[in-house]
Amino acid sequence: MALAWLVVIPFVAVALVAFTRHRAPAAGTWAAFAAALLGLGLLASERIGMPTFGVLQWRADWIPELGLDFALRLDGLAFMFALLVLAIGLLVFIYARYYLAGSESLPRLYALLLLFMGAMLGVVLSNNLLLLVSFWELTSLVSFLLIGFWPSRPEARRGARMALTITGAGGLALLAAVLLLGRVCGSYDLGVVLAHAGEVQRNPLYPAILLLVLFAACTKSAQFPFHFWLPHAMSAPTPVSAYLHSATMVKAGIFLIARFYPVLEGTDLFFYVTSLIGLVTLTGGAGMALVQRDLKGLLAYSTISHLGLIVLLFGLDTQLSTVAALFHTFNHAVFKASLFMAAGIIDHETGTRDLGRLRGLRRYMPHTCALASVASLAMAGVPLLNGFLSKEMFFGETLAQDLLGDFNWLIPALAVVAAALSVAYSLRFVWGVFFDGATPRDLPHYPPHEPPRFMKLPVEILVVICLLVGLAPQHTIGRMLESAAWFALGGVVPAYSLSIWHGVNVPLVMSAASMIAGALLFFFRRDAFRHHRSRLSEMNASEGFDRLVQRLEKGAGAIVRMFETRSLPAYLAWMIAAMLIVPGAALLALASFDGAYRSAPIDPVTLIGLALIALLSIGVVAVRANTLYALVMLSTCGLLVTLAFVRFSAPDLALTQISVEVVTVLLLVLAIYFLPVVQRTIEPLPARVRNAVLAIAGGAMLGGVAYAVMTRAPVAGIAPFFLANALPGSGGHNVVNVILVDFRGFDTLVEVSVLVVAGLAVKALLRGLRLKAPDTGPGGLPWSSQSHPLLLAILARLMLPLTILVAVFVFLRGHNLPGGGFIASLIVSVALLLQYVASGVLWTESRIRINYRALAGLGLLVAATTGLGALAFGQPFLTSAFGHLHIPLIGEIELSTAMLFDLGVMGAVVGTTLTIVSHLGVRDKDMQSVEKS
Repeated sequence: MALAWLVVIPFVAVALVAFTRHRAPAAGTWAAFAAALLGLGLLASERIGMPTFGVLQWRADWIPELGLDFALRLDGLAFMFALLVLAIGLLVFIYARYYLAGSESLPRLYALLLLFMGAMLGVVLSNNLLLLVSFWELTSLVSFLLIGFWPSRPEARRGARMALTITGAGGLALLAAVLLLGRVCGSYDLGVVLAHAGEVQRNPLYPAILLLVLFAACTKSAQFPFHFWLPHAMSAPTPVSAYLHSATMVKAGIFLIARFYPVLEGTDLFFYVTSLIGLVTLTGGAGMALVQRDLKGLLAYSTISHLGLIVLLFGLDTQLSTVAALFHTFNHAVFKASLFMAAGIIDHETGTRDLGRLRGLRRYMPHTCALASVASLAMAGVPLLNGFLSKEMFFGETLAQDLLGDFNWLIPALAVVAAALSVAYSLRFVWGVFFDGATPRDLPHYPPHEPPRFMKLPVEILVVICLLVGLAPQHTIGRMLESAAWFALGGVVPAYSLSIWHGVNVPLVMSAASMIAGALLFFFRRDAFRHHRSRLSEMNASEGFDRLVQRLEKGAGAIVRMFETRSLPAYLAWMIAAMLIVPGAALLALASFDGAYRSAPIDPVTLIGLALIALLSIGVVAVRANTLYALVMLSTCGLLVTLAFVRFSAPDLALTQISVEVVTVLLLVLAIYFLPVVQRTIEPLPARVRNAVLAIAGGAMLGGVAYAVMTRAPVAGIAPFFLANALPGSGGHNVVNVILVDFRGFDTLVEVSVLVVAGLAVKALLRGLRLKAPDTGPGGLPWSSQSHPLLLAILARLMLPLTILVAVFVFLRGHNLPGGGFIASLIVSVALLLQYVASGVLWTESRIRINYRALAGLGLLVAATTGLGALAFGQPFLTSAFGHLHIPLIGEIELSTAMLFDLGVMGAVVGTTLTIVSHLGVRDKDMQSVEKS
């Protein structure tokens, strides 16, 4: 259960931060600190009691029909990434407290960072692939909000949209890969998938799975050609950049490759694709980092380069290269977080990140200078720091690969070039900011000074870790690295040494050569900058992305203009055409419309009813210009349908149909009251021909489907189950009502919820609408001066209590006889609607003082609470219970919790219907009074 809390705690903290945002902002800060600390404590407590290669799992059923369980897994690989997420997250929280000191947006930043932390923990701890995809998409959504944290800045909005577009596309690719893996392995459980690695690689779907997983990982980790979104994410606040570049967003792609490595590795396709992507990203990112003028831009491209190095190590596809990839993942997270925080301190204290204006800050900020220098040297791979050890392992593995034949030298050579560029841009970071020039110039904040003490604390901790790992790697990270490598490699760990000295060997020579070359490149950097910029000025990937987006928008615009004509007949035409094409093709493919069953003879009464319905339908079309006549024919047609339900023994359907028919007719009468009496037909002849063809074809297809289905043998369905279990399971003889309030109660609750939301939306649209009543009625005659006839008003008032009594009777009998809450609610609605029609809105609402919105909400609450009550007894949501009670003089009666649920449905339907009616049909002169009420 601790694993579940490990994922849930950040989301709980989000709620606390949101709740205290305006009441006590400082409480949100402490809630964020507490969430990270508690998460670290839980993670450590779970890990301490586990063997080095042990696995801790936790599972709860969620949607088993889809294969989706809330399943979590803590092994060595997940532990390393979860530790980075929580530990660096805590340091980022401390740093953000001072970076945005006094800002009203600090609680919002904490809330989003906590969401990001929870989503990343979900990714690394998921033991179900569908759950992993869910958390993966959540990281993309939250990163969109974080990158666009300052929406008033155009570059922030652009960077957020770019990141969401690229990583969102990767999320779709990951979903496709997971669905294919589930098909191949027969399960979405991670353990099952890892156990079927050989089967996956032998399957014809393996290339598609591999490419989709790599696509998802490359978009998330900003690998070529999807690298360009990451520099544009620099518009986010520096705490976000530090977290995003070190332990979260970009590391999610690395984790994905590591997690699926046992399933995908070992093939030529994996080697060539992964190593090529990593190699291009490694060298290209390093070259772009060297020419950046913005401090965070330099760090962003260096992140891209180091991520390319990690991906290349996975692509080299040896056991030791995988260990090196995981080792450098940890090292990069530590020194890159410290560098971004140092860059944020510089920006915070000087007001700029422009390397052309920053210089000589060592005199003003000596402590920050020392911290940034150590972190930069770690990034450059200088000995006695953590980056040196993983870089040496990287050089050694580039020499060990033997898959390029005569060109095996190419990868080590490019690795040295990239390492030299890394040294050059690391020196530029330190020298350009702290040593180049005597004094800084044109600083917005002058003179600069050291930040608050605790703002430097996270940087100090991270720099100390760089030193400790560099000096004593086996004692600091050895066990954790071994455990992570065990699970990334599928249960094996190669022999390796984390010693800081391996003698004079080729990797050491390569490292020395890269440092010398990097120093020389930095010394002659100005000529290199001019050459580099002139060659890359025409290779702007973000501009290509913008052009692609513009073309997609133009294409989407053309499609919208084709279909979005703001014409209801046109929309219906497209819908009916689609219906004719898709199901119609299947219908035409049948060998015969006729089945084994013969149709029963039609009696004269049924034939007359069908003929009347057909004639009335034709009449509605013929007189559609006169809305009143069309409505009369339409309502008569609905009445005949009700009689058809009665004729074929469907009393529940008949009661529902007649109730809906009355309510609908009343609402339509109120609506057409404000329309012209006669509307001219404006459709041109081609449109009328099109409509006629579609109507005839659609009717023929639906009739053909009905005939084909009814003349064939019935397929065994679920009806026998309902018939057999309605009485013993829910205590009701009316199977239709039992299905609605018990077996399919969740569906009913959702539908009622949608109805309430729709009612509130209609009310919002009608509120403030000024409708002018027409001056004349049919035939041009003026309306009667008596708006509300006295006889109708008297009859309506007499009928109200009788109708309510009928509604109560129908409601109480619904569990065993035709009726129920929905039908009763419609009857009540009809009674109250009649009062509005007979006596007017103002008169009715002055006497019936009911807040219909509150009634709808209360009904929904009662229905939901009834369902929650079952949980208290260990039963599934909305499980009903029933029993029998003996009352003196009355006898035995049945009581069921489904009645409470039905009562809630009744309140929601009545409240929603009357909410709409109370604002419909109100004349302009009455609107002000109605709104006040």
